Amino acid sequence: MSLVAATRSEYTKQFSTAGWWVLGIVLVAYVGFTAAALAFVFGGLASGELTGASGPLMSSAGVPPLVYSSATAVGYVFPLLIGTLMVTTEFRHKTLTPTFLSTPRRGVVLVGKFVIGIVVGLLYGILGSIAAVAAGAGVLSVFGIDAELGSSDTWVLIGRMLLAFALWALIGIGVGTVVRNQVAAIVIVLAVTLFIEPIVRTIGGLVEGFGDVVKWFPSAASDALVGQTIFGTMGTGNNSALEWWGGGLVLLGYAVVFLVIGFFTTWRRDID
Repeated sequence: MSLVAATRSEYTKQFSTAGWWVLGIVLVAYVGFTAAALAFVFGGLASGELTGASGPLMSSAGVPPLVYSSATAVGYVFPLLIGTLMVTTEFRHKTLTPTFLSTPRRGVVLVGKFVIGIVVGLLYGILGSIAAVAAGAGVLSVFGIDAELGSSDTWVLIGRMLLAFALWALIGIGVGTVVRNQVAAIVIVLAVTLFIEPIVRTIGGLVEGFGDVVKWFPSAASDALVGQTIFGTMGTGNNSALEWWGGGLVLLGYAVVFLVIGFFTTWRRDID
């Protein structure tokens, strides 16, 4: 089977089931709510209309990109999850057995997943960006803050978010090839993204010198790629953050490392 056929097969597997759009709906709801909440808080602070609030003074011009970047700041877990499920679901349901029988070249199968992972990641990026911009801009308009939708900087930000979503999906595929057990893989992904990394990054913003280590973490690299970070606004960010292109390369590096490890270990083993 050629790469084109393997990619077409992977496309059918992903978009013929309900998993991708169920996660997509949750992504839109989660990102939309978060963006609206951030717009309310930071928009209220910047405009001075949020009575009884205390916090750092913010420039109204800096609020829209911060709000929109919440699509990746909190939504990156979704492409990471879908990428992981693209692989672990096949191990769980033994669908890799007929796939490998029809395509003995396992590297071709993995490349097919790689291609469709980019497609799904970009799709999630579009959904997340629309949710963040729509919800955020709507709330900001209440405070009379320009949503900056006509600014080229806003569209550059969105473009970087799409790239980040695609890279997170590839990292998820890599994680799935390393950790074959679906339950274990999901637990690891959620534990790292929701607990371990946020806690360690917060410590990195408070402990002198530790920030130089934290900036190489996947979520910190993602923030650097996008160019905005909630952690930085909250005063727990890393002052020595990577350049945007460096953040992208670090994310790509994580994806490549996981994929290589997975390919030469679990991916080449017999299916249980």
